Amino acid sequence: MQILKSFIFNLILYITLIPTSLIILFLYPFISTANLQSIASKWILFILNSLKIICGVTWKIEGLKNIPEGPCVIVSNHQSAWESFFLQTLCIPSASIIKKELLFIPFFGWALACLKPIHLRRSKKYRSLKKVITHGSKKINKGFSLIIFPEGTRSRPNEGLKAFSSSCGSLSVRNNVPILPICHNSGLFWINRRFIKKPGEVTVRIGPIIKGQNAREVTKEVYDWMKLNFKEIN
Repeated sequence: MQILKSFIFNLILYITLIPTSLIILFLYPFISTANLQSIASKWILFILNSLKIICGVTWKIEGLKNIPEGPCVIVSNHQSAWESFFLQTLCIPSASIIKKELLFIPFFGWALACLKPIHLRRSKKYRSLKKVITHGSKKINKGFSLIIFPEGTRSRPNEGLKAFSSSCGSLSVRNNVPILPICHNSGLFWINRRFIKKPGEVTVRIGPIIKGQNAREVTKEVYDWMKLNFKEIN
């Protein structure tokens, strides 16, 4: 039965993706990036609610009061596509760090480009880190929050938390903005590279903002908070 439910959910996901992408492409010359992201977030919430109704993947959010009013660096562990969707709805406007290859996907990639993410080539790690800092700083100065997965790639819950890159701490210190740490266990239910979605409740824990004057120390503080909460909810 869960196979059928997962098939129906994926069908809805892909059937609605192209028209939503076309709407964003059509409106791109006429409205702001923030408004385009608001449209995208409505589609995302529709998809996540479809996942809840069809596959039984619900979610609860702890610590919403910790979200600051101004720009911040949103730092999250990375387990599945679930958080890649969900985090887009927390702060608008925001910018994600994505693989450049995604922009070449017809319709979806073109619409994604309209939302103004920061795109990187994974094969060029040093240049990519510099680009995250320089382009990310420009985004923050324009009032955007940044969404960063400092582990770099997705990992399953049983693999634990990977080491963090220092880009989140560097962006925070350089631009004098707080880091908003977020820990979740979405990979227990939307399992990476698995078709079947398992019913259950995703816990999204939003921690108190973290700020400091030393990029490495700030990154370590974020990692320590994430590691502690990771053990509690995974």
